[in-house]
Amino acid sequence: MGGARVGLDIGATKILGVVVAGDGTVLAQAREQTVAGPDGVLASAGTVLERLAEAIDGPLPPDVGVGVPGIVDRRRGAVKHAVNLGLGGDWFPLAERIGARAGALRHLGASPAQGHFGTGPAQGRVGTGPAQGRVGAGPPRVTLENDLNAATWGAHVLSGADDLAYVSLGTGLAAGFVLDGVLRRGAHGAAGEIGHVPVDPAGELCSCGQKGCLELVASGSAASAAWPSRDVPPAEALFAAAAAGDPAAVAARDRFADGVADAIRMLGLTVDPRTIILGGGVANLGAPLLDAVAGALRAQAATSPFLSSLDLASRLTLVPRGVPVGALGAAMIGDAG
Repeated sequence: MGGARVGLDIGATKILGVVVAGDGTVLAQAREQTVAGPDGVLASAGTVLERLAEAIDGPLPPDVGVGVPGIVDRRRGAVKHAVNLGLGGDWFPLAERIGARAGALRHLGASPAQGHFGTGPAQGRVGTGPAQGRVGAGPPRVTLENDLNAATWGAHVLSGADDLAYVSLGTGLAAGFVLDGVLRRGAHGAAGEIGHVPVDPAGELCSCGQKGCLELVASGSAASAAWPSRDVPPAEALFAAAAAGDPAAVAARDRFADGVADAIRMLGLTVDPRTIILGGGVANLGAPLLDAVAGALRAQAATSPFLSSLDLASRLTLVPRGVPVGALGAAMIGDAG
């Protein structure tokens, strides 16, 4: 277990946790439904940590990375404005609180010879003293990161690509970047908020307060609005109906693919990444999504020799289905600097 780490991907509906080896191999997984509010989030995260400790039959590794939505102060290990988690405008010391729970589990799982977990103020990485190389030794060290950045780093670990854009097609639309091997967070933590680039001045009002934002046509929410479904995820239902030849579904699918292609074209023309990786819940569609978006990109390039020369469609790839890219990235985020 030398070099093993823990990663938590905290989302509005579920918390997914992993224990990974130093090379990123997933050794154990656990998930729990998220309960909103400070106490609920901590209780849910604590349950995941307990299950991970049970899965590895021992104390947890000391390094814990946490990906969380909202505005993250990495130095303080705090988050605010994670509205879907019930965390408001006051800084919440999430790293410190999770560190206390992880520390308790390490203490309970360690023998007296392995020592006790420590305490102290959270400064982004909770726990003091030099890094201890063995499980059960020393206090936990918790690193807090924005969930999109964590998933982007996970995509980097999975793919080995040092120059990439990770496009998250979830409830909303956003992108993360690893450029020349460096995670690009932005001066104000807003790098990659492409979902809130207005593309239709006459469009609908977005939750951000602007009109006609790109995520209104290219996101899980957009798919749900275009093709509501109760039995299966709306994007899956939409693509299935289109594949069956439903004319309305074909039109809706093509609009959706055009919107995602617009987002990718924007990334290609502004950042020019070598690799573009589609992830998020909608990416579970797999090949049908990849084919539709690549087709839309080729159609856009058909009348533009300039766009054609960029060959954006050839840069596309998908996060493998079922791979916990967010939790993996959270576990490995300490390498991102």
